[in-house]
Amino acid sequence: MHPGGPYWRGKDIAAWSIPKGELEEGADPLTTAQREFHEETGSRPSGELVALAPLKQPSGKLIYAWAMRGDIDANAISSNTFSLEWPPHSGKRREFPEVDKGAWFTLAVARERISPGQRGFLDQLQARFGSAGEVSSSRGA
Repeated sequence: MHPGGPYWRGKDIAAWSIPKGELEEGADPLTTAQREFHEETGSRPSGELVALAPLKQPSGKLIYAWAMRGDIDANAISSNTFSLEWPPHSGKRREFPEVDKGAWFTLAVARERISPGQRGFLDQLQARFGSAGEVSSSRGA
C-alpha cells in the first residue's frame, strides 16, 4: 500500500508498506493485523494465513505479518482517514486517506518500492513460495 497524506505525495521508491498499525499492549497481533488490513484496504481478509517471522524496524518497532493468497482489486481499495494540520503551522486541519493507492508488483519491483525495513518479508515469501507471480503488501501489525 502507498501511504497517503502530503508527506508521501510524489514518493514511490522505498515508500510502500504492508498495512500495519500500532499493536497495543496485550492485543493479539493477528486480530490487530486483520483490523488494520480492513481499515486500510476496505477488504476483509479471508483464506489460509501463513505467519511470517516478525521484523524489527530501524526505529525498534517490531512488525508482525501474515501472507495470504487472495484476489483483491488494488484499484478499488478504500482507506480510513487521518487528520493533519496542513499546511504546517496554518491552524487548518485536513483529512487525508491513510492509504492513497494499492498495487500488485513482481518481487523485483516490490523490493524497490517497499520500505527497506520490510524487505525481509519479501525474502521470507520468496524462500517459502519461490519467485513466481505477483506480491502485494498483504497485511501486518
